[in-house]
Amino acid sequence: MSGNNNKLSVLISGGGTGGHIFPALSIANEIKRRVPQANILFVGAEGRMEMERVPAAGYEIKGLPVVGFDRKHLWRNFKVLYQLKKSMTMARAILDEFQPNVAVGVGGYASGPMLRECQRHDIPTLLQEQNSYAGVANKLLAKKAKYICVAYDGMERYFPAEKIVLTGNPVRRSLLECEATVEEARKAFDLDPDKRTILIVGGSLGARTINDSIIAGLRTIGKHESEVQVIWQSGRIYDERCREALISSQVANIKQMPFISNMDLAYRAADLVVSRAGASSISELQLLGKASLLIPSPNVAEDHQTKNAMALVSRNAALMIPDKDAGFKLVDVMLSTIGEERVLHMLSENVSKMALRDSAEKIVDKVLQIAK
Repeated sequence: MSGNNNKLSVLISGGGTGGHIFPALSIANEIKRRVPQANILFVGAEGRMEMERVPAAGYEIKGLPVVGFDRKHLWRNFKVLYQLKKSMTMARAILDEFQPNVAVGVGGYASGPMLRECQRHDIPTLLQEQNSYAGVANKLLAKKAKYICVAYDGMERYFPAEKIVLTGNPVRRSLLECEATVEEARKAFDLDPDKRTILIVGGSLGARTINDSIIAGLRTIGKHESEVQVIWQSGRIYDERCREALISSQVANIKQMPFISNMDLAYRAADLVVSRAGASSISELQLLGKASLLIPSPNVAEDHQTKNAMALVSRNAALMIPDKDAGFKLVDVMLSTIGEERVLHMLSENVSKMALRDSAEKIVDKVLQIAK
């Protein structure tokens, strides 16, 4: 093998949100499991979440000053173009130093300049597209990629059909290996082990609409204290506001926190999950067979979360409320659904059938194949 010291060297680039970072870390962990002596280097965007999460998982990361295009204020893009040019130069230097055998792009800002540079130097590249709607970076890089690993059918709308491999999205292994019973999981959150439980998550950064809707409906949720309880992950930026609202409402059947580190237990505890419709969240719901009520984020490229959610809704595998309707619908729909055993069972059964298993293993099969 080329690369440093004849060892396998893999460069993984992308990030911006948990939806890009968690699959990237799953891929890295699977490479390490199979090739323990492999060198793995991450390349992310400066100031984004990956710069914290990747080192915490034990991997080295380098940051590029790349930022996204400002579609609303086009005049601001002079700076964006300057950052992009600077990122390309830095990407070249990273490449010269690290000399990977193969590069993996998981989408997000940094993957564009880094993977582009790899392709210009004939380093084989593999792309992982998490969404049902392809991201800009991956669409631009697809032509020269060896493989494009996807999680949805019909992706030949965006990519050359002969390069597409249907693998699903890798999720955190810890979620799939949880051994706690439902009762034990609820007790871990100081909840009643026998009461119906709703888990509310707003993605890795929190979701304003979901939080505002819950704050507005706190007293309504409190009135159902005898039959339902709630685990509420508000995200760090909304933590103080949500905590204060909960305290002043004096509602007792809600456990609120900025971030849930033991998501395996949170999922296990839940009968119903209220969530954004990011690709990672949807893959987790499918693999764990969880009934869900999805509120797609409107603040994403090409409204791809609505497309992700509709892929489930069209198969009776989830319920959906548009973001603009959540304020007056979310709490009522959530509370009526949690009481409907038949509906919960149907959603759980149907979403489970959509799961694509062993995704990280399938992706790494291809990574090792092209690294040879």
